[in-house]
Amino acid sequence: MIRLFKRSLGFAFSLLCGLSVSAQAEMSIDTVGYEYFTYQEGDTTYLMKKYFVCFLKAGPNRDQDAEEAQRIQMAHLAHLESLAKDGKICMVGPYDDGGDIRGMTIFSTKTQAEAEALAKADPAVQAGRLRVEIHPW
Repeated sequence: MIRLFKRSLGFAFSLLCGLSVSAQAEMSIDTVGYEYFTYQEGDTTYLMKKYFVCFLKAGPNRDQDAEEAQRIQMAHLAHLESLAKDGKICMVGPYDDGGDIRGMTIFSTKTQAEAEALAKADPAVQAGRLRVEIHPW
């Protein structure tokens, strides 16, 4: 999981450094089905891939005993690691402020429906410890 976190930090930094964006323009789909769009800033045209941001929020069922909560957490982390190995997510991590949003995942999928299906397959979501909110990015 540490490897995934380090990759996530590098990815996040590179995205944040390059995101002083003006208006979105032309949308296209590559040969394997991923969406891309171009935008113009000055005399430079940029190409950006569409991702899907998933906010992992506190779910309605968080009253498991410590042993069951730990089992669910380990299954949750294994699910995320599997998605990272499959190239379905490129950034993931928890928030540490104890708020309603418990973490965030950036999905690299062809559609929002695919991202939603993968997010809802998470054992912590299925157990009700987490719920998901997904937005195209």
